[in-house]
This record gives sequence, C-alpha cells and structure tokens, in this order.
Amino acid sequence: MIEEIRISDLGVIGDATLELGPGFTVVTGETGAGKTMIVTALGLLLGARADAGSVRRGAASAVVEGRWDVPDHAAVTERVEDAGGAVEDGELILTRTVSAEGRSRATVGGRSAPVAVLGELADQLVTVHGQSDQIRLTSSTAQRSALDGFGGRALEQALAAYVRAFDAWQEHAAELETLTRDRDDRLAEAARLREASDEIEAAAPQPGEDDELAERAERLGNLEELRLSAGLAHEAISSESLDGATDVIGLVEAARRAIERVTGADSALQPVLEQLTELGIQASEASASLSSYLGSLEPEAGHDLELINERRAVLSALSRKYGETVDDVIAFGQRASDRLLELDGDDDRIIRLEQAVEADEAALDTAAATLTTARTKAANDLAKRVTAELRTLAMAGATLVVEVTDAGEYRRHGRDQVAILLQPHSGTDPRPISKGASGGELSRVMLAIEVVMAGSTTVPTFVFDEVDAGVGGAAAIEIGRRLAKLAERTQVIVVTHLAQVAAFATNHLNVVKDASGAVTSSSVRRLEGDDRLQEMARLLSGLGDSASGMEHARELLEVAAQSA
Repeated sequence: MIEEIRISDLGVIGDATLELGPGFTVVTGETGAGKTMIVTALGLLLGARADAGSVRRGAASAVVEGRWDVPDHAAVTERVEDAGGAVEDGELILTRTVSAEGRSRATVGGRSAPVAVLGELADQLVTVHGQSDQIRLTSSTAQRSALDGFGGRALEQALAAYVRAFDAWQEHAAELETLTRDRDDRLAEAARLREASDEIEAAAPQPGEDDELAERAERLGNLEELRLSAGLAHEAISSESLDGATDVIGLVEAARRAIERVTGADSALQPVLEQLTELGIQASEASASLSSYLGSLEPEAGHDLELINERRAVLSALSRKYGETVDDVIAFGQRASDRLLELDGDDDRIIRLEQAVEADEAALDTAAATLTTARTKAANDLAKRVTAELRTLAMAGATLVVEVTDAGEYRRHGRDQVAILLQPHSGTDPRPISKGASGGELSRVMLAIEVVMAGSTTVPTFVFDEVDAGVGGAAAIEIGRRLAKLAERTQVIVVTHLAQVAAFATNHLNVVKDASGAVTSSSVRRLEGDDRLQEMARLLSGLGDSASGMEHARELLEVAAQSA
C-alpha cells in the first residue's frame, strides 16, 4: 500500500505531504484547490505521460515522490531489482520529476530507470478509476482474468485441467506438424546417410588403421636400405667368412680366452672376465635378432607397397568426406546408423502422434466445455451481485451483463471470449462498460465490481476520482458504505466533494487553497475532531461554521460509525 506521497510544484500545489496508510482515505477541498492534482501526481508515479503544463508557474520542475509498503510482494521486488533499484525493509520509493521544458525523469528504488518501469509496476500496485483514466477491466484479457479470479476454487481447477490438456495437445500437434512438414527433407537426409553408411561399411575401416598403414608404407619404401644396413651390421657382429676371427663375436671370444688364462695369477681380472663373457652373450643375441629381422623383410615388397597405397587412398577418400581421421570416419558411420534408425521410425511415430492428437483434441474439448460451464456460472453470479450493488448506488435501472461466448478456437486460457457489459437502462443494448456509462457512473460501476470482487483481487490500492459525481442523499451514503467495505481488504483513496462519502473515511485529508500571494498555492493537511466537522459542514452547506451543517455532519459520522 501507499504510505506517503510528497508533491512539490505540481499545478497549484507548492509543497504537500499526503500521509495515507491503510484503510479508507478521502481527499476533499474547495473547487480549484487542486484535489485532482493528487490523482495527477499519483498518475505520474505510475508512468503516466508527463505534461510541462502541470509544472507550477515559476518553478523549474515538479517532483512527486511516493513511498510504498511492499513487504511480501515478490513480483514487485523482483522487477525493482531488475531495474537496478532496491526494496529495503519492505519499503519501495518511486520518484518522478517533470521539468518546465517537459523533460521527465524517474527513479525506482533509488536508481534512475525508464518511465516504462513505473508503468509495469503500476498494474501490481494501484488501480485508478476516474473520468479520464483507463479502467482496470477495459480489455477482454483483463475481464477474463478477473472473472477467473472471482470464480473461486471450482473455476481454478477447471482452468488448470484445461491448461494441462491444451499443453499436451500443443506439444503433440507441434511435433506432428514438424514431422509432416519436413518429410521430404528427412527422406533426402536418410538417402544421404544410407549412401554414406554403405560406403563406410564396404570399406570396413579399423581403429588406428591409417596410422598403421602409414608406418608400413614408410618401412616398405626404404626396404633396400634397411636390408643393406641390417646385413652389414650382422656381418660385423657375426661374419660367415672363413676368417671369422675379425667379427665382434670372434674378437670378444679371443679377448675372453686371453684373460681367462691369467686370472689365476691375479684375481683382479675376474670382473673383466665376467664382463667379456656377458659381452659375448649380448653379441650373439644381437646377431640372432638381426638374422631374424633380415628374414622378416618381405621378398615382394613392391607389390605389398602398392596394395598398401591403394588401401590408404580408400581411407583418405573416406576421411575427406566424413572426418579427419579413420576413427572420425568410424564414429560418423555409427552416428549415421543411429540417425537412420530414427528416421526410418518416423512413419511409425507419425501414426502414433496422429492418434495422440486425436485423443488430445477429445480431452481438450471436454476440458473446454467444463471450463465454459464454470465460467458461465461465475459470470451469472458476478452479474447478479454487481447489479444488486448498482441498485444502491443511484443506478437502479442499470444491469451488468457478463457474456461468455465461444471464441471459435482453442487458446491457452480456454475457448471462451469474456465481455463485461453495462445495460444503462432496460430496453437498451448492453455496451462495453467504458462506453455505457458517464464518468461518474463509470466509477460507480467499477466500485460495485471491485466490492463484489474484493475477495479475489490482488491489487493492494484503489483510487476513485469523481465516484460520487451526480449523486447525493442516500445513494451517496451507500457509496461511502461500499467504499468502506472495500477498504476492509485493500487500501482505498477517494477524491470526493460529498460529506456522505467522506464520513466513512478512516483518514481525511483536506487540500487548502491560499490565494493571498501572487500565485495561488495549495497545501494538504490531515483533519481530525472539530476541523473535520467543519470541513464536513462546508461540504454539506458550503459554510464551515454553519450550526445546522455541523449537526448534520455529526449525524453522518454517527451513521458511518454504526456501519463500521
């Protein structure tokens, strides 16, 4: 709710502070004192268009600051934080400045923000009903939402069941549409993947095969050099010539025997003998290894190299198409096989989806019919109760009509088109509420609707301007009583010129005009006790010190107190 509004240099208001708080607040004052400027100030805080003409003459700018108490309003807090502002200890401060040149600036939670942010917060903070304001239920969407909120648990359950059915239908229908629309593309994709899969399968590449073949090709390309080098090494280690004493094995053996003959004379040569013996063994093993290697060299190296190069060409062609390496080609082939299984199963999937969509449509039709029944029942109840309220608000011939008609298509909120209409008099056609009533009547219609819907509304503050236009006597008392009833659940702020309405307020603010200076100026004060009685008397008789007016004012306050 709004705790306080401060206004500086707006219209005739020089500097004023409105202490509001919970309950029912009325704002009164003489004609021209600036009561409407309070509604204008609130409009600026809620994102209304700025007008340089509203800046007080001689002032550089007009400033409006509002302080809201939003302790448990998560949506408001989240939007403020998104805009860079802060809600501290449940308190939100909004500011709007309008320069004399028409430039406008807004702050939200202590940070500069686009004026549009104020408009976004407005729907969650305040609803204004007045002759020049857009009413809360002007759109079909808002009217439907209001009816759904009014309909209670039964309508809520019917709507939830419908939404579930709608979402299931949409999901299956969207998938079916995609599969059907893209059938030619999928057939072409399957043909490409099948050709690739067949080519890879025919080549049958093995993991790491490209690296292995590259290594073999390198070896075969250098076969003669390998054979010559290995042969020379084998001949040096173990010569097959008759004078084999010059090979490594022969030389090592001769050295071993020479040392062996003299080890008895000096034991220090024993380790040398052992080393020579080990060296002979290693030389023999190296000779055997070289002999084996020479035996392994392919006699048909040229033919083998040709076959290897042909195989590498096949693998290279696959790599250019399906991956950088043979392993990538193998992985592509696996993915192609998996995707082919999926594509080949699409026809079966389409059949299943067609069956699912058909079943979904039947369930959706049933859920929509149930929702329409619940809405129609709530609409009749709402129309009946609001019409009864209008009877007490000087609109005895008016009838509220809530129509629930078939919109002709399934939408996420149902198949219904909801319209709240007003029949001003019997015999006339119902019209949209914004067109079927004058400004004052419109505020009274909205008051009746808000009173009936009070239990389901989520708006914390209602502002009524000219709700009592063209009304007096008992009807005005009933308006005051209804406003007080609405204020039991929400904060209500009313600009009025009727004592019958002001009597029911729990907080009375008076706009006071001072024309003593060169420029007329107004301020705001809170009225209590005799000051309030005098203002009530002025509203009744035009004279604040009228004895009869004072007496009548006391009677009204007593009537209001008895109704509380």
